Amino acid sequence: MKLTGRYAGLLLLVLSILVAASSLALAQIGPDIPREETLIVDILTGRNPNPRRFNAWAPGTTLDAGIQQLMLDTLWCVEYAQGEILNVVAAAPPMYNDDYTQMTVKLREGLYWSDGVAFTADDLVFTVETLKANPGMNYQAEFDMFVKEVYKTDDYTVVFELKEPNSRFHTYFLNRWGACRIMPKHIWENVDNPMAFDFYPPVSLGQYVLKDVDPGGYWFLWEKREDWERTAVGQLYGEPKPRYVLFHFYGPPERKVIAQSRHELDMCDLTMESLQASWENPGFRTYRKEYPWIVNIDPCITGITFNALVEPFDNKDVRWALALAMDIVDVMALSFDGAGVMGALLVPPTPVYLDWYYEPMEEWLREFTLDIEVDGAPFKPYDPGAAKRLADYAAGRGYDVPDDPAKQREIFGYGWWKYAPEVAAQLLERNGFSRDKDGGWLLPDGTPWKITITSHPNPAHPAYKNSFAIAQQWRRFGIEVEVVTTEQYNTLATYGQFEVSSVWPAYEPWGGHPDMYRTLRMWDSDLHRPVGEVTYGHQGRWSHPDLDVIIDKLEKIGFDDPELIPLAIEGLKITTAEMPSIATFGYPGFVGWDETYWTNYPGAENPYQQPYQHWPNFKFMLPFLEPAGNK
Repeated sequence: MKLTGRYAGLLLLVLSILVAASSLALAQIGPDIPREETLIVDILTGRNPNPRRFNAWAPGTTLDAGIQQLMLDTLWCVEYAQGEILNVVAAAPPMYNDDYTQMTVKLREGLYWSDGVAFTADDLVFTVETLKANPGMNYQAEFDMFVKEVYKTDDYTVVFELKEPNSRFHTYFLNRWGACRIMPKHIWENVDNPMAFDFYPPVSLGQYVLKDVDPGGYWFLWEKREDWERTAVGQLYGEPKPRYVLFHFYGPPERKVIAQSRHELDMCDLTMESLQASWENPGFRTYRKEYPWIVNIDPCITGITFNALVEPFDNKDVRWALALAMDIVDVMALSFDGAGVMGALLVPPTPVYLDWYYEPMEEWLREFTLDIEVDGAPFKPYDPGAAKRLADYAAGRGYDVPDDPAKQREIFGYGWWKYAPEVAAQLLERNGFSRDKDGGWLLPDGTPWKITITSHPNPAHPAYKNSFAIAQQWRRFGIEVEVVTTEQYNTLATYGQFEVSSVWPAYEPWGGHPDMYRTLRMWDSDLHRPVGEVTYGHQGRWSHPDLDVIIDKLEKIGFDDPELIPLAIEGLKITTAEMPSIATFGYPGFVGWDETYWTNYPGAENPYQQPYQHWPNFKFMLPFLEPAGNK
């Protein structure tokens, strides 16, 4: 099942209405840019209102129009498709002393800035000292807090003396969609006001250099450096195939469909609906070539977050009751027609995390019980058959779904919580909740129970989809639910001004490394603040003394210590038992690729790299793309 008659009609309507509005990118940048040598990709964050600002070290600069993908590098980068950490500008992993108060970095030799100046330790030392000395710049607070001194011992060795032990100080330089990038000292040492400096035209450490920019901020054209071999990507993977990379913002999904139908857009993000409409486009493909099509390696888990400082969500029984009042198959059907990977744990169900955490915890999940009895036995809430139920739903919708249970688990996830509204009712009733004559739930004080979910405003976003799908589940259970969509939903959550929110249920882990400190640390009780104040931890403001102990132990071991996974598992057991947030499914990435000019994208059949054009890892994909031979 690919394109229904309804979607075909929609596509024709969209094409007829918007064809004149679709921009012809190559016509704008001139006839001397051969299409067959140009990779055209979408800008996720939209039009850049300040297109000549390339100061990546000042807040507010748009990074995903080429700065983080092609121009600037970091010491290390997470590669979440393969589950590893890449040495990029660094030549090796960080080296700490025994008490984690000193970190030594060995830099890659033979790198040059695009203006021909050699990259050395002076650039890294200068970057840290400059950011530390200028309040308001990115990483100023972190470097001021931890860096006592930074110096070089030779042209390719830098030593950080830290003010206090920090076994993860290097992660400030570990790119995952954000890290400290390195400045060219020979440019910035002559700048009086680093915050105000635009850095235009920019000097590049990456394999491409800026060639042209649209004054309106709609497109950015990058050209491959002639000395590409003097870059980190060149040393790691060889020559990038496209001579040019054009970042172009087309607007809403329907315009991307049109652009790809004209072969003016090679890589972009789509919605479920626009993806299905795009099947009519010749040369179109998705990450998975078959249902459910989605990127299943995105290192984010979606779901719903409770405000643990607001009654009755401060009660574990209430949180669990709301989880058991949800049918995950219905939630995923309403959200993306079943296209997704369910995840019961507060960690994304990507292939590497399935290996690191879901598989090792499967037996514990099956035996885990709640403090309530059903038919005279402790209730086991985990449903290992949820993936099969979702597969049956998809098959009923006409999608081609394998019968093999192992394949179903690979596609749809390991399992989720049982749909058990009768158990949910018991949990509520023992806490003083009751029902009115129509079956609606009343709070312990006898007033009707109404839940307000504060949600993301974009109807295509998983946070929005989760909110409305979950609201329908709770209404069916007998609770009055209102969903309020607002662009301020994240700000409101940061100040604790919500009951239930669609902000991520857990802080994202690294994605390509099993370290869960990044996630668990956000629930540290020391980070939370009262409602009305900005929290430094997770917006849900939940904490637990047993988890504080786990976090403290993680802080005292290294990034690759063998105890890291066992400790994280103990932490995940606590978050599972306490249910501070309800995880639903991994972030479903709907990417669309046009193979008219370029092939060998990192699809599910060959996931050699992450598949997005907006992530910093995009640079590592370019040496592996192959020209299709069309002109």
